[in-house]
Amino acid sequence: MSAYPAYVMGTLCIVGGITGFVRTRSIPSLVAGVGVGALYLYGADSIRKGTPNGLEVALGASALLLLSSLPRAAKGPVPAVLTVTSAVSGLYYGKTVLALRS
Repeated sequence: MSAYPAYVMGTLCIVGGITGFVRTRSIPSLVAGVGVGALYLYGADSIRKGTPNGLEVALGASALLLLSSLPRAAKGPVPAVLTVTSAVSGLYYGKTVLALRS
């Protein structure tokens, strides 16, 4: 199991949230991007350290990002990329959690 996808997703979410704020002064973009990014980074750190629930946190962050970006996926490239990357990350961590539970 790897923490790298969660580190990448966390960094992208934080950078995206800050970028959204700088471009449009959108406080919801900032809060959502930094919040979901922080969840991903916490999950990644927990996975790397081997502490409990790191995989579940990364999976939850993926689900949260997917559910929030899915309704906007057709509105442009950024929501579409968020939808796809969160789905891929969610599949990866979902499969990993399932494999560990079996």
